Amino acid sequence: MYAEGGWKPSWEPPRKPRLTKREERVLIGIIVANLLLLLVAPVGGATIIHAVLAALRS
Repeated sequence: MYAEGGWKPSWEPPRKPRLTKREERVLIGIIVANLLLLLVAPVGGATIIHAVLAALRS
């Protein structure tokens, strides 16, 4: 049913693209910024909500 050598496709599968050093640094910077905002944004959001509630109560 199958040939001894096995079946080989007539095309090469595409290679995975590699990141350059600059792209790697930019990606790391974006990840660090997202992690920082993950910690800071809830505090800022809570401050804005408290300010709006204080303004509505006055």
